[in-house]
Amino acid sequence: MLYPSVDTLKKEIDSKYSLVSLASKRARQMQEQGGEKLGKYVSYKPVGRALEEVAAGVLRREAADASTIYEDEI
Repeated sequence: MLYPSVDTLKKEIDSKYSLVSLASKRARQMQEQGGEKLGKYVSYKPVGRALEEVAAGVLRREAADASTIYEDEI
């Protein structure tokens, strides 16, 4: 992967795991629903486009809500 660089992405999202998770969810969303957030992309694949959105600062990770209860915690 040449663009966007990992250094650029690390400025926006501090964890590589969080970055991969966010990009994969956004790529799936783009494949299923469309809805591109940038006017022009360098990459033609959804994962590359999702990473470009992260680098541009358009796509950010949501803060975790401590009050959320998941099924496996019940």
